[in-house]
Order: sequence, then structure tokens, then C-alpha cells
Amino acid sequence: MFKTINHTIAALLFLSLCGAAVAADVNLNGIVGTKALVVIDNGKPHWLATGETSPEGVKLISVGSDSAVIVMDGKRETLTMGQSVRLGGGARPSGAQSATLWPDARGHFVATGAINGIAVRFLVDTGATQVSLSNSEAKRLGINYIAGQKTLTSTANGVVPTYRAKLVEVRVGDIVLNNVDGTVHVGDNLPIVLLGMSFLNRMDMKRDGEKMVLTKRF
Repeated sequence: MFKTINHTIAALLFLSLCGAAVAADVNLNGIVGTKALVVIDNGKPHWLATGETSPEGVKLISVGSDSAVIVMDGKRETLTMGQSVRLGGGARPSGAQSATLWPDARGHFVATGAINGIAVRFLVDTGATQVSLSNSEAKRLGINYIAGQKTLTSTANGVVPTYRAKLVEVRVGDIVLNNVDGTVHVGDNLPIVLLGMSFLNRMDMKRDGEKMVLTKRF
């Protein structure tokens, strides 16, 4: 009798585990051709080809110019560059907002994120007082920087005109900040957006092996 009960309990546990919904946090970091660079559960970025399924069960269905369609556990989502989504069953674990960054070939920490809902590429720069971007990038993002206060800033290329701007929303990974101070540089001296201290001073920055983890403090 006890043996039968034990077998029944074991069977119920097995069915329960099999029925448990698998879930994962997925971030779209880049697109090249028919491949998408994804970060799953804050792991190391890796490329998925169209039709390929990751070990976590995330399948890449299709790729557009700045978006990708993925599916997991029957749930289908379209991700734009820099966007994160939770796929599969279960709610996102509670806790502080965070982002995991990986160094490029030169050891610089870079990340795909968004300003005012539009995807951008960030370079972590603790030497930059504010989030800094070129005027051409500001125009692409729809920022009316001309309305801001004009100043002069010393750079490696000399003194350049700059404008102060208020960025409505800055997103990196799961982290979202509103009304972030920014600086728009006139000219082409900034090929990438600098993630400066107006964003970073609200983070806990921790090195963990190769990666850097940013955690929102306030």
C-alpha cells in the first residue's frame, strides 16, 4: 500500500514539473542579416539564426531592420532594438531594475538601449558628466536640442558648441530613468552615445568577471 502511495506521489510530482511553465527574460542587442544578438536571463550575448532555438527554448522566427520576432512556450513577441521582454510562464522575479553589460574587443562596456523609446548604442563613460550625443543623433531621436541652453565644451577635438537637453526616458536593460540630463554636441565627434554620470550616478556598478552589472538605486 505504501509502495503504491509513493509511486502515486512521484507521478504527481513528475506531472507537476512537466507542466511547469518555463520562462526567460530576453533582450534584443543587435541584428545582422538574418541573425539576432540576444541576451537571455542576463547571460552572455549570443547570436541566433532565423529558425534556431536557444538552449533556454527561445526561438527566433524572423528578423527585420530593427526588430525580431521570437517565441517561447507558445508566447510570441516582437522585440525592437534594446527592448526586453519576459517570455513563457511566470512573472518576472521581484527586485531592483538591473542591466548586464559586456565589454567589446577593446574592453569598453557597450549596450543597446533606448532614448525616448528609440534604440541607441551606449558606451559607458564615467568621465562624461551627462548622457552625451551628437546633434545628428539628437535629430534622429526627435530631441529639440536647439531650445536648450547653449554652452561650450572641451573635447579631444577641441572646443565644440553643445546644448543642454532633458531626455524624457533613458532605458538600458530593465533600467528605466526619466528626465535625465543630456548634452548634445554639435558636429560628428560622437559616433556613439556616451552613458555618462547623469545616468550612472543613480546606479550601483559592480564588476563580475568580464561583465558589469548596473543596478538602479533610485
